[in-house]
Formats: sequence, C-alpha cells, structure tokens
Amino acid sequence: MNVHISYKISKTPDLEKIINQQVEKLGRYLQVFRPELVHLKGIVEETSAREGIVVSLNLRLPSGQMAAQETSATATSAIKATFDAAIEQLKKHKELLRNQRKWPRRGAPERAAAVETVPFEQTVAAVKPETVSASDISSYVDVNLTRLKRFIQRELDFRESEGDLRPGEITVDDVVDEAIAGALSEQQDKPERIKVEPWLYRLARQAIEKLAVDGRGERQTVKGSTVSDPSADSPEDVAARRELFHLVELSLVSAGRDEREAFMLYTIEGFTLAEVAHITGRELEEVRASIRKAREHLQRDLPGNDPLKHKLVEYSSSA
Repeated sequence: MNVHISYKISKTPDLEKIINQQVEKLGRYLQVFRPELVHLKGIVEETSAREGIVVSLNLRLPSGQMAAQETSATATSAIKATFDAAIEQLKKHKELLRNQRKWPRRGAPERAAAVETVPFEQTVAAVKPETVSASDISSYVDVNLTRLKRFIQRELDFRESEGDLRPGEITVDDVVDEAIAGALSEQQDKPERIKVEPWLYRLARQAIEKLAVDGRGERQTVKGSTVSDPSADSPEDVAARRELFHLVELSLVSAGRDEREAFMLYTIEGFTLAEVAHITGRELEEVRASIRKAREHLQRDLPGNDPLKHKLVEYSSSA
C-alpha cells in the first residue's frame, strides 16, 4: 500500500505511532487487493481551538475510491474515528464487490451481463485471501502469546471477582490449550488469515465458558492484574499504563459485564468495533452502546481531576 500522510500540526512520536497503528489496522482489510494498486492519502490539521483537530483520508482502490473525515477535540480521537469510518466504508465496498454478480444490467442481454459481473475476487486486481492454517496459528501464538495470556488473565480475574469462578478453578494455560486445540480442530471453520487475532480471542472466551461448565482446572493462579505493556517506550510509560489499566479494571467491576468486556477489548486490546462484535458475538451497535456506557461509568467513578481519566476518555471517545 502506498501511504502519504501530511501533518499541518506539530508532528510528535506519539502522533506518528498512532497513525502507523491505524494504517496497519486498515491494511488488514486490504489484503484482497494488490498492494501496488492501493493508495492512501491523509491530512491531520487543526482548524481552530474551538473545533479542534480534523483528520481527512482518501483511499483509492482498483475498484473505486472512498473518503472519510472526522473532527475531535484531540488528535488521537480524530485519527481513530476517521480510520474507523474508512474501515466501515471499505467493508461495505468489499461486500458490494462480492455481490456484484447479482446486479442485473438494464437492457443488456443475459450473456453480456454474465461477462460484466465476474466477481472482483477473480479479477487481476485482487489477491485471493487465504484461510487460517495451522502454521498461521503457530506463528501468531509464538509472537503474541503474552498478550493473549494477559487478556485471558483479566477475564478470569473478573469472573472470579463476580463469583462465577472459584479462585484457581481455571488457569490461563488451561484456556490457552483449549483455545488452540479448538483452532486446530478440523471441525472448526477457519476465517481469513487477516482475522486470526479476533478469532483466537473469541475462541479463548468460548474456552473459558466451556471450562467453567466442565469444572476443569485445578492449579492455583495468581490473583491480580497483569497488564504490563512491552511496547511502551520507557519505564514511566509502563508504570502509567499499568496504573491506568488497574484503575479501569477496578472501576468496571461494578459495571455490566457486556460494558466492561467491550470497553477492554476496544480500548485496551485495540480491536476495531467490528472485531469486538465478532469476538463477543454481538451486534455492532450493541458493542458501541456498551463502550459508551462503560465510558460514562468511568467518568462518574474515577476522580474528576485525574489526568489518566482524561486520557482514557479521549482514547475511547471515537466509539
């Protein structure tokens, strides 16, 4: 993919980092297209102190062009909202391309219409997406096992705090083993390769429910939050993130399970709204509403002058 982003505000490492993260996320949905035929242009600018930051994107594909623009008080929320809007447009565009064989051409002979409506995935501009293989699962786990375990630990801690599980009834390794076994099973339908991460998170959630019902797992686990962030730039960043995540988890214990789960997947794990919906098996608008309710809960519950609270609200405001 050819990417060109223009900055009309001060370009900082943090700003560039979130842009790169969002470009990478968008790229997951573009693997059906040949990379050299995809062009993304963007502008980040400040219109006024009152209106805030405006982010504009233009995505040009072999099959069409789309644009997205969002405004927010902060650059982070404006960037995230704009990329989310672009991803939603892209998904709709791809769906139209898949269904184009159903489009009758007015006044055209049936034979001619058949020629015109070859599915896009069969054209020279497309790359056929591959489904997840055993090697894909192994490669993902090798690189991301710590992150997956961190997610599972938080889910187990939450269920223990609610009384749904006894302390130590299920271990993180139990869930990992069950999820990977399910992923490798021949009975399991495999998604496209780009969807391996949300798919494994969904399987991990299902594994927790299954193990809870089966009453499996006897080893003792360590109670508490393990949310260190290996991608942080400094020990200070690690400490700040740990404190933020800990405050969030404590506060959301009193929120609804759906609200807590959607918020953590979207804000802490960094999944898109559509991916959160896939992981949790819920509708997109239900997920969006849950995130907003969780954010409102945190706004009421966290101290009003806490700077971490403002960071949290800013990061989740684009949902």
